[in-house]
Amino acid sequence: PKAVRQYRELLEADYLVINDGPVHASGLPTVIYGCRGITSLSLTTYGPVKPQHSGHYGNYAPNPAFQLSRLLAGMKDTNGKVRIPGYYNGITIDEETRAVLRSVPDDVAKINAFLQIASPEKVGEFYQESLQYPSLNVRGLSSGWVGAQARTIVPATATAELDLRLVPESDGNRLKSLIKKYIEEQGFYITDQDPSSEMRSKHDLIIKLTETEVTNAFRTSLKEPFGNFLVSVLQDTFNEDVVRIRIMGGTVPIAPFINELEVPAFIVPLVNPDNNQHSPNENLKIAQIGYGIRTFYKLLSTELVSEN
Repeated sequence: PKAVRQYRELLEADYLVINDGPVHASGLPTVIYGCRGITSLSLTTYGPVKPQHSGHYGNYAPNPAFQLSRLLAGMKDTNGKVRIPGYYNGITIDEETRAVLRSVPDDVAKINAFLQIASPEKVGEFYQESLQYPSLNVRGLSSGWVGAQARTIVPATATAELDLRLVPESDGNRLKSLIKKYIEEQGFYITDQDPSSEMRSKHDLIIKLTETEVTNAFRTSLKEPFGNFLVSVLQDTFNEDVVRIRIMGGTVPIAPFINELEVPAFIVPLVNPDNNQHSPNENLKIAQIGYGIRTFYKLLSTELVSEN
């Protein structure tokens, strides 16, 4: 943000078009009006100062894995909704917006089959609605050893890595403060470093909490005229319906530019929906290069007529 403020005159623009991510799973041309932000937390609980024999010290030495699992389990209900008070504050979805969300041609059966799940969580009534809320995700868990390396010990520590996907209504620092408050209410003493012997002797429940900076979300109004222009150009170019997505689940780290410059921003994705983003065999189909050339040739050669 500092650099954006410093060079504002050079960076100012009427609109911003971002090329990121895949088109909708239907393969139809897609315009996305925003993306979620992200921040993360690392939580570590403590048992004995080093791993101890579970026969000699089981039932006596506190087990940090159980401490951490109880803490995490209390953060969400069985439907996947965050139970921490205030986590979803400020989020409302009117019927007009809900209609746009429902117009996205998501195939629930295909999504569930791809994930190999029987049913999804119920933060939203359907997939697109679920993306309108901030998430609280456990992205990694570790304690002791597993598999062939498993040992009969009470582990010394347990660690959980959390990520929070953000929407414009949910300030990342506020959500992290709510989580910290919840942890304290469960009786934990919070520190940002490994506990000393003195700290261990004073507190039954100790948790080390570290965090990353916040990358904010952005979202442009569905009524923004330039968005209508993008949709119209894509319809004329490909003679197909255009999928309008209010906010995508992932994060594009360009929000500081958008929010600081207060510029209407849109994502026009180009790659194939099965491109295995961030996974092995990430790929780009040759046909999508042609799709991108046609898209931007038409966008840059079509006169923008003001709707005002």
